Amino acid sequence: MSAITAILVATLLGQGYYSPEEAQALYQQANESFYKQEYVAAQEGYEKLLSRGFGGPDLHYNLGTTYLARGNLGYAILSYERARKAGGEGPDLEANLALARAQQLDKVVGTAPEEPFLQRVVAATPGNLVAWVFLGTWLAGFAFLLLFRLMRPGQRTWAAVLGGVLVAASVPSGALLAAHVWVHETLQEAVVVAPTLRAREFPRDEAKVSFEVHPGLKVRVMEETGRYVRIRLPNGLEGWAEREGVAEI
Repeated sequence: MSAITAILVATLLGQGYYSPEEAQALYQQANESFYKQEYVAAQEGYEKLLSRGFGGPDLHYNLGTTYLARGNLGYAILSYERARKAGGEGPDLEANLALARAQQLDKVVGTAPEEPFLQRVVAATPGNLVAWVFLGTWLAGFAFLLLFRLMRPGQRTWAAVLGGVLVAASVPSGALLAAHVWVHETLQEAVVVAPTLRAREFPRDEAKVSFEVHPGLKVRVMEETGRYVRIRLPNGLEGWAEREGVAEI
């Protein structure tokens, strides 16, 4: 590697990386800007951290609150949804999300078709708990089976029975965990961020507009083609909209 190439690589790496100390300092600086109602500076600080690979529910929550203070409803709800997806919870997050949703222009009327059974099961079970149950039962069962091999004959029956029961118990939780992973990978939810998003009958500019939606509405992305995505509203209504008008959670 030449000296010039090495300098360029070092420069690019330096531009794309913050040490933990630098990231914490920038985070605190952005927080201070928010408290001073300097929302532009706060937003820039939070977005810099996200662009460099830092995240977490607190960062998304603070960015969402900054967007909300600036009146950017679409990105505020998007950030709150991302905070929830990252594991964030608590009354502040839910209250701010409810406040933002109350300002949405679109009030979707109607009932969506019933979700497939697998998706309903996943929605009804907390993913983190399922993962811990599977990991705990599988490791405990493996440990007892290993203990069975180390114990003397005549004294190890209980270890074999308990190990077998735990391993068997890990199977349904493992299947449920696999379902969570599959749904997470295939189910794409997004938030409308365009001022006005027109959904058409077909993914073409000349196609008839079926309906319009506005910032903050949560939709599901069903498929993509070119610069269009087929979105589904909470009431089941579908249409083709420009990809740039929605942002994935």
